[in-house]
Amino acid sequence: MDIFISLPAQTLELFDAALLLSRYAISTAKNGPGEQNGSFRTPRGRHLIRAKIGAGCPENSVFVRRRPTGEFWTPELAGQFPGRDWMLSRILWLSGREPGRNRLGPVDTMRRYIYLHGSPDTARMGEPGSIGCVRMRNRDIIELFDQVPLFSAVNIGDYRIGTGAWPDLGAKVAPLRYKVFVQEQGVPPELEADAFDATSLHAMAQDAFGNAIGTGRLLPDGHIGRMAVLPEWRGQGVATQLLRRLMAAADAAGMRCLVLSAQTQAASFYTRFGFAAEGEEFLEAGIRHIRMTCLVAG
Repeated sequence: MDIFISLPAQTLELFDAALLLSRYAISTAKNGPGEQNGSFRTPRGRHLIRAKIGAGCPENSVFVRRRPTGEFWTPELAGQFPGRDWMLSRILWLSGREPGRNRLGPVDTMRRYIYLHGSPDTARMGEPGSIGCVRMRNRDIIELFDQVPLFSAVNIGDYRIGTGAWPDLGAKVAPLRYKVFVQEQGVPPELEADAFDATSLHAMAQDAFGNAIGTGRLLPDGHIGRMAVLPEWRGQGVATQLLRRLMAAADAAGMRCLVLSAQTQAASFYTRFGFAAEGEEFLEAGIRHIRMTCLVAG
């Protein structure tokens, strides 16, 4: 079980492997993303839940320095303390997993006291507004708190995932695929683009400025392909979120068997999502591949 937080989309998604369990609107830092101590920004990258605080406390319980004060948030109490950054109901304390990026020194997420926490009903969700933490509605944080085990992985990404048809996404997706497949991997241009693009559902990852950074496609017969992520965005969970979105679309369309031709070096990635290798390796566009299939639970 793991969590993906999209800063541009202002959403938190809880997954069990490829299965989306919950999606919540959130509010991250008003100052935007950033890892430096004192920046009042939300850190990016791979984290884990280091501590769960507030189990059993009533909704709207007030916390100060991670301890319940015995107060309960009300508009009247808020009026008495207009400058307080309210932390309510539950706290999930994050710890970074990437030394030099969000762990240790002046970028240490845990020492910056970055939490997922409940917020007053007046706090707006779906838009940045915090001073670094991830704000959630009280009922949402309580529900999430009860589902996630301690040390669950949390990936905070400065990108969003969307899906659409080729006429809508092709202008951004095609140059990205050309850069990855043709320029980087040496695939002949006439093999990279094909007629299946017109009939496929395409997933696209975009950075905070709307630039395409990753893509993949789902054919009407259940084939997943053309998975590509720009080099500078690899290792940040982009491929994971693209694959999850395509698998969810396949499930919604009633597809019960998914097929893909994985580059052999990437087969272990697909295995994590239930794909199993079939047959012998083969060459496609000069690159070693293996056929993999996955049964989707209906």
